[in-house]
Amino acid sequence: MRINVTLRSGEQKAVEASPGQSLKAALMAGGAGEVDALTSCGGCCSCGTCHVYVDESDMPRLPAMSSQEDDLLFVRDDRRANSRLSCSVPLSEGMDGLRVTIAPEW
Repeated sequence: MRINVTLRSGEQKAVEASPGQSLKAALMAGGAGEVDALTSCGGCCSCGTCHVYVDESDMPRLPAMSSQEDDLLFVRDDRRANSRLSCSVPLSEGMDGLRVTIAPEW
């Protein structure tokens, strides 16, 4: 499957992904390493550095946000209605073509 990502620079990139992989892992493996930071929790949903904006039309294809993810995003001043932590989004077949933008560095 393919994930379409817009990097912080505005560059657009297509990333190959596999069902069951987290969105964060797919982005990093595909060369969008800026979704990770030195303070990263390693994908455990405890630091908030893997923040992305999901295209609003793609939001219904994602699983519901957990309370832990919601709590981490709550403290961000750049949170939007379409904000998600990429470590908390498991990919599935129905997400082919998903469009995300990496949020500003925090």
